[in-house]
Amino acid sequence: MSVNQQAHTGPPYGQPQPGYQGYQQPAYGGQPLPGAPQSQYGGPYNGPMPGYQQPVPPQGYFPSLGFPSKGSPVSLNSDTSSLAPNFIGSLRAPPTSGAPPPASGASLPSGHPGYNQFGHGDVQNGIPASAASMQRPPTSQPFLPGSAPTPVSQPATFQQYGHPPASVQQLSNHMAGMTIASTTASAPPPAGLGYGPPTSAPPVSGIFTATGSGLYTPYTASPGPPPTTVSQGLPLAQPPFPGQPTPTQRLPTQVPGFAPPPPSTGIGPSSYPPATGAPRPPTMPGPPLPGQTLAGPPASQPNHVSSPPPPSTMSGPHPGPPMGGLHGPPPPTHPPQPGYQMQQNGPFGQVRGPQPNYGGAYPGTPNYGTQPGPPAPQKRLDPDSIPSPQLNELPPQQKPRHRIDPDAIPSPIQVIEDDRNNRGSEPFVTGVRGQVPPLVTTNFVVKDQGNASPRYIRCTSYNIPCTSDMAKQSQVPLAAVIKPLATLPPEETLPYLVDHGESGPVRCNRCKAYMCPFMQFIEGGRRFQCCFCSCVTEVPPHYFQHLDHTGKRVDFYDRPELSLGSYEFLATVDYCKNNKFPSPPAFIFMIDVSYNAMKSGLVKLICEELKSLLDYLPREGNMEESAIRVGFVTYNKVLHFYNVKSSLAQPQMMVVSDVADMFVPLLDGFLVNVNESRTVIASLLDQIPEMFADTRETETVFAPVIQAGLEALKAAECAGKLFIFHTSLPIAEAPGKLKNRDDKKLINTDKEKTLFQPQTSFYNNLAKDCVAQGCCVDLFLFPNQYLDVATLGVVTYQTGGSIYKYAYFQLETDQDRFLNDLRRDVQKEVGFDAVMRVRTSTGIRATDFFGAFYMSNTTDVEMAGLDCDKTITVEFKHDDKLSEDSGALLQCALLYTSCAGQRRLRIHNLSLNCCTQLADLYRNCETDTLINYLAKYAYRGVLSSPVKTVRDALINQCAQILACYRKNCASPSSAGQLILPECMKLLPVYLNCVLKSDVLQPGLEVTTDDRAYIRQLVTSMDVAETNVFFYPRLLSLTKADVDSDALPAAIRNSEERLSRGDIYLLENGLNIFVWVGVNVQQSFIQNLFGVSSFSQISNALSTLPVLENPFSKKVRSIIDTIQAQRSRYMKLIIVKQEDKLEMLFKHFLVEDKSLSGGASYVDFLCHMHKEIRQLLS
Repeated sequence: MSVNQQAHTGPPYGQPQPGYQGYQQPAYGGQPLPGAPQSQYGGPYNGPMPGYQQPVPPQGYFPSLGFPSKGSPVSLNSDTSSLAPNFIGSLRAPPTSGAPPPASGASLPSGHPGYNQFGHGDVQNGIPASAASMQRPPTSQPFLPGSAPTPVSQPATFQQYGHPPASVQQLSNHMAGMTIASTTASAPPPAGLGYGPPTSAPPVSGIFTATGSGLYTPYTASPGPPPTTVSQGLPLAQPPFPGQPTPTQRLPTQVPGFAPPPPSTGIGPSSYPPATGAPRPPTMPGPPLPGQTLAGPPASQPNHVSSPPPPSTMSGPHPGPPMGGLHGPPPPTHPPQPGYQMQQNGPFGQVRGPQPNYGGAYPGTPNYGTQPGPPAPQKRLDPDSIPSPQLNELPPQQKPRHRIDPDAIPSPIQVIEDDRNNRGSEPFVTGVRGQVPPLVTTNFVVKDQGNASPRYIRCTSYNIPCTSDMAKQSQVPLAAVIKPLATLPPEETLPYLVDHGESGPVRCNRCKAYMCPFMQFIEGGRRFQCCFCSCVTEVPPHYFQHLDHTGKRVDFYDRPELSLGSYEFLATVDYCKNNKFPSPPAFIFMIDVSYNAMKSGLVKLICEELKSLLDYLPREGNMEESAIRVGFVTYNKVLHFYNVKSSLAQPQMMVVSDVADMFVPLLDGFLVNVNESRTVIASLLDQIPEMFADTRETETVFAPVIQAGLEALKAAECAGKLFIFHTSLPIAEAPGKLKNRDDKKLINTDKEKTLFQPQTSFYNNLAKDCVAQGCCVDLFLFPNQYLDVATLGVVTYQTGGSIYKYAYFQLETDQDRFLNDLRRDVQKEVGFDAVMRVRTSTGIRATDFFGAFYMSNTTDVEMAGLDCDKTITVEFKHDDKLSEDSGALLQCALLYTSCAGQRRLRIHNLSLNCCTQLADLYRNCETDTLINYLAKYAYRGVLSSPVKTVRDALINQCAQILACYRKNCASPSSAGQLILPECMKLLPVYLNCVLKSDVLQPGLEVTTDDRAYIRQLVTSMDVAETNVFFYPRLLSLTKADVDSDALPAAIRNSEERLSRGDIYLLENGLNIFVWVGVNVQQSFIQNLFGVSSFSQISNALSTLPVLENPFSKKVRSIIDTIQAQRSRYMKLIIVKQEDKLEMLFKHFLVEDKSLSGGASYVDFLCHMHKEIRQLLS
């Protein structure tokens, strides 16, 4: 939650909560400094400058939810008869080292209800409410080697409540063999997630004996197998990265009637020692926790978030837990644990315990000393009816009661890091059906053994329901994101090219599927049975081969199409237009020479760059020179064609002013070979900037420019690409003329969808003609005002082209980005005149397609051009039952013309598992791919529905996905808990990022063109691009190791993670921000920017100065590494803390509340929980 957030609308703070009278509660982290400004949470405020005033929330609005609600805030606990620990916030952990314990007099507040001992009050994983409060039995357990400070022995003041009822046997692995140490032996045990009674531990090497009240019966049970979902049992605390101390720690509260023990000299609340293979209850085999040596990846993330209880109305000293209606024993009460002084050094409040990726203490949030809520009363009450106790009894820190600790909810950074550690070292071998690949953020090598690499195809689930009813019940969309021409890393082999001569590829007679590893050869190899439609086809005589004793062909390993998931066939003439082989494609450069383009220096820049760039046109592997021919056009209100035939001494210009009836005035000499016409082309490129230097023409045309390129390709009988460099709204009299229809007033109305639709159907028809010819359009836009990207982009989008946009283009700042984009766009691998079809085995079929393409029928995806960055997303629906035995198969076949004019077929095959149990579906999902699909689905939805409808539909679908899991797969537990499937625990945080994106929730500064541009970009992004686009990558540059090649560790996208003394880099695939804190050491500023103080750093820098020192080299190398990973060159923006640009930077801190009204991650999680509970009830 950001510092700017409104205070709670409960009782005024500074007043104690009912039931806490008379107990002195020291401020957590010391008293406010005299003279320091106060934050609205009462603690010393050292956040960002004041001035971002937030409006007062309406009555009935609780900021902890971010959504209007009546009655009690987050009374997400309907289970009034039982005492579920329903509360996520716990006190933030102080740093585990270096901070002295408080003086013995500083006892913790002692009026809190005895709430249970799981590390975070609300952290509960599938335990029934009554069982939740049972104490973990003190059993001695082996301790992973490491050094633990010895806490002073503490009195074990626990009463025995008799034998636990049967339901308690369902304890999750909070209680059973919980490991808290990190996975490396060298890590000290964390200063605790206090599970169980406080323990005293002698420093015995190797063994850590937990002693305490021996009155509880130990639960002994055989260890369960490691499960694949973590619906049961993780504490809501991020496990540490190897070698890092655990970040969260809770100070249990003192209960009236118990004297505080002497302050501990070692770690705070003691924790259960790590147990290797400790006993766990048989009813709920929980996941292994980090440090346990169990097979399978450690499930190291919280998956349970319980909501806070309704406020209690009892006043006066706390009477202890109410007994009425409790099943089983009342919760044991806790002696307090002494805590630590807080250090005040973060930009936004106090320091909390070490985080993943932080060496030591790190800046935390404002002082939220949240309290455990009182026990659930028998009926719900309005928080406003609670009597307010005396002002002087509660320190100001005690404000929000329903604070959810952001460290206690699933962290994308942790999930990414775990996947890297678990799956980055081994190659991903594709021989097994239905394997879920490593995440897109993990570097891994793929070995193709019969299924296509995840670089080509990723699925939302690798285990799909056998029936349509099951699919409808789960609401998990079945989709594949396909990138047919994806670039592979150098250590992987490109698809082999198979040439079957004039007979062409071997195919099934009925469904026309291509030969692949899943085809079954029968009758000694004379026939094969199709794996897609089961039809039996004769093997052509030239293709016949004997079978071995297992039924495999003897030449199995010699033929790529029998042993690999991806390969290419050389296509025969039957696969070509008009039954004749294609000519090599052509590139036509079409340059706007109106006043705006000339004045900005753009035209001169393009002409200079093209002189050298034309030597780098794409070519086939071993060819000496590119087969691509080039042509040139300039335009404003009229078009100028250039004859650059090699025999001419000077280029010739021909003007076509009749733009209403476009034609190409010359055939011979327009499209030429670069090497043959090199001198004439160079002369032309020198002359263009001079010819139009004094132009006064401000108006431009646009549609006739595309028509001219199309006509030229038609005349040359080839496919090709138009590179159009355009600056303004085409208002000159001509076909496709547009008017300025930008209207911000339409936002949030039913007419908002018109802003995303083209204003005329002219461009749709033009796009259709372009696709038929194989004319792909790439558009480089340089607008200074509204340009109508929604309309101008139609042809680009439907022909499979790319749009690049450089608003307010300036040579100094934008030249690098534009030239890098242009170079990559001209050089990248492209397939022309492409048609893609996806075949599936019986039972499912492709029903819907998303991406930059055109479809003239329901099965064929047509693209004038398809490059190595573009993806096509395909959704599948059931049309019959599937069987678990045979699974499901996909085959993507792409027919295209290579840059040398060769007609080819690229085939990708993938086999998936099928399941009859929903748990298997949820265990094999891929959240990044799911989000990619959902974003594209939503971004298409805004063309036809109001944005609010689209947002609500997204939330509803995800709530249904999670509710179905909760109902059918999770172990029974209190309704007050949020239970997420292990594979989908990041669904809420990522979904919230999609909902807050500029397309679905624009801020005031986002233009209509920006929204249309983003909408088109995202529609053909791959999974890695949408991942970083919606949840940007944030790195601490000052923490980077200058001697290592590795990138610094990532941190979570929230303002409270930033320290005023550090420099951070944030990237989202389009921009790179370098954020500089106001207290950064002068040496860092000098080494990075070459200036001596913070105030001298210039915002106008578009590149970092090249300085000869290790820090500068390291940061520039980090930026180069990141640029190389993205398909577009990212704009570098320097942001100084408390500068006007900081608002733009904060827009990308997606875990925080956004200025445009988007919820914070914590608030959205509560909202999703509410939605799920409504569905379940």
